[in-house]
Amino acid sequence: MLRRHIWWLAPLAGAAVAGGVVAAVSLGGSPAKTTPATSHARLRPAAAALAFQGAITAVVHELSPSVVQIQNSQGLGSGVVFDSNGDIVTNNHVVAGGGPYTVTAGAHSYGGSLVGRFAPDDLAVVRVSGAHLRPAAFANSSTLDVGDFAIAIGNPLGLRSSVTDGIVSAFRQGVSEGNGVALPLMIQTSAAINPGNSGGALADLQGRVIGIPTLAATDPELGGTAAPGIGFAIPSNLVRDIATQIIRFGHVVNSHRAYLGVSIGDTNGAGVLVQNVTAAGPAAKAGLESGDVIVTLNGHRTATVDDLTSVASELKPGTTVSLGVVTQHGAHKTLHLTLGTFPGTG
Repeated sequence: MLRRHIWWLAPLAGAAVAGGVVAAVSLGGSPAKTTPATSHARLRPAAAALAFQGAITAVVHELSPSVVQIQNSQGLGSGVVFDSNGDIVTNNHVVAGGGPYTVTAGAHSYGGSLVGRFAPDDLAVVRVSGAHLRPAAFANSSTLDVGDFAIAIGNPLGLRSSVTDGIVSAFRQGVSEGNGVALPLMIQTSAAINPGNSGGALADLQGRVIGIPTLAATDPELGGTAAPGIGFAIPSNLVRDIATQIIRFGHVVNSHRAYLGVSIGDTNGAGVLVQNVTAAGPAAKAGLESGDVIVTLNGHRTATVDDLTSVASELKPGTTVSLGVVTQHGAHKTLHLTLGTFPGTG
C-alpha cells in the first residue's frame, strides 16, 4: 500500500507560464558568414512508427473536445463530458469551495451547476445545460494491463488542452490522498500529471477514457516535490458507477465501501482517536466507544487517519475484521466487527 508519499492534486489558481527569449548577438567584428543548408532530410520512419504517431493524433482530435476546463473562486481543474445532457465528471477536490463554476469547452464558456459529489472516491458531477457538448467514450478499465499505452489530456497549470503520454505502470490499492480520503484502486501511469490535470482524461489508443487523473507522487529526497512519471488515475469503471448514481439520484446510493460507523481524528501518530460512534453501527455493536484509540486494523498499524482509511479502503462490506484498541484508561483490547456498507450521501 502507498500512504506517505502521495499528494492531493489540488486545482491551481492563477496559473501563469513564463517564457524566455534567447537572442543571438555578435561580440565584435563582422557578422559571421554561414552557408545555408541545402541537403534534405532523408529519414524515413518505419510505417509502424508513423501509424503509431497517427493513432495518438487521432486520439487527441477525438477526445479533446470532450475534456473541459472547470474554474471557480478556488482555482481550476479539468472535467470529462459524461453524457449528452451536459453532465461532466470531475474530481471532488476540483469543485471544492463551491460555485459559481465556469466551464470552458473549446472557445466557449458556460455556467455550470453542481449535480452532486462523493468525497470518499474524490468524484463529482457538474452540469452545463444547453451547450451540446460531446460525450467521451469510457473503456472497461478491468481489461487494462500493465504496459498499455496511456494518453493524458487536461489543463495542467492552466494550459488548456495539453497532452502527455506514457503507459499504465501498475495498479495500486489503498492510495491515500493525505486528507483522510483513500482510493480503493488506482491506475498508476508514467504520463505526466500536474496540477490542473485533476478531473481530466487518461485515455487508451482507441480514444476511450480509462481513468480520471487525480494524484501525483512526491519524492521526499527532492524536498517533497513531484516525482516525475508517477501519477494516479481513478479507473473508468469506478468513475462510471459513481457518476451514474450521482446523476440518477443526486447522491451515491451504493458506495461499495466498507463502513466502521465512527467519526475519527488524529493523535499525532499515536493512533486514530474515536470521536463518536454511530448508534447501532458496526463499531457500536462490537463495543467500540468514544475516546478509544484504534492502533491496528487487521494487524496493520494505524498511526494516523490516513493509515486507517488506506487499509479500510481495500476491504469489502460484510468482511469481519479485528481492531487493536487502547481505551481511555490505557487498557489494550482486541475487538472483532463485521464491516457495514458506507452510506452514500451526497
